[in-house]
Amino acid sequence: MSALASRLTPARDLSHRVAALDWARITADLDAQGAAQVERLLAPAECEALAGLYPREDVFRSRVVMGRHGFGRGEYQYFAHPLPDTVARLRESFYPRLVPIANRWHTAMGVDVHFPESHADFLARCHAAGQLRPTPLLLRYGEGDYNCLHQDLYGEHVFPLQVAVLLSEPGRDFTGGEFVMTEQRPRMQSRPMVLSLRQGDAVVFAVHQRPVQGTRGVYRVNLRHGVSRLHSGARHTVGIIFHDAT
Repeated sequence: MSALASRLTPARDLSHRVAALDWARITADLDAQGAAQVERLLAPAECEALAGLYPREDVFRSRVVMGRHGFGRGEYQYFAHPLPDTVARLRESFYPRLVPIANRWHTAMGVDVHFPESHADFLARCHAAGQLRPTPLLLRYGEGDYNCLHQDLYGEHVFPLQVAVLLSEPGRDFTGGEFVMTEQRPRMQSRPMVLSLRQGDAVVFAVHQRPVQGTRGVYRVNLRHGVSRLHSGARHTVGIIFHDAT
């Protein structure tokens, strides 16, 4: 780490890290497959600090046990306001970088919804529609746990991209538990994709739909994401969703 970076506050440093990512490559990967991997976004100490929040009841607004709802096995908790600084900074730093992609996708798919440049302005739109509850979450999986394929849709206003950061180290903290996506194209079988993440790696991915250029023009494909079964250990992930929930 440079001398300058060492003097920065963690939040400001994180904003610089997001700004310095290879956004041309991320954009190309999102356009090609609906997901883009970012290596070493968070340092190990930052990952451990976030994962260590899980037992703290004062940090979260609600807890979901997946098995009770048919979502899989494992559990997750939604953060309460005020969001932890790292979580808030991730939300604020990624959103303006993703807005041009989101707006271009909507235009290509003929969706008459465009997103403001400021995340605060987008949240104001959500809140005016009754979507008031924060959606960033911390997930915890143990041996035998998994997350069924799903889409994180929480109301009328949905930002079409989201971010997840793996907080645990594969092979050391857990085995199995890969991040999985499927893409369903019209009149075709589903296409699977597995991303091999390390501790601190992030994946930026489509929430619901993305445009694909076909021989007869642009069409929409549906995407879902989940986590394969853990063989051993424990796995924590932080999820950054940009729209709030009803």
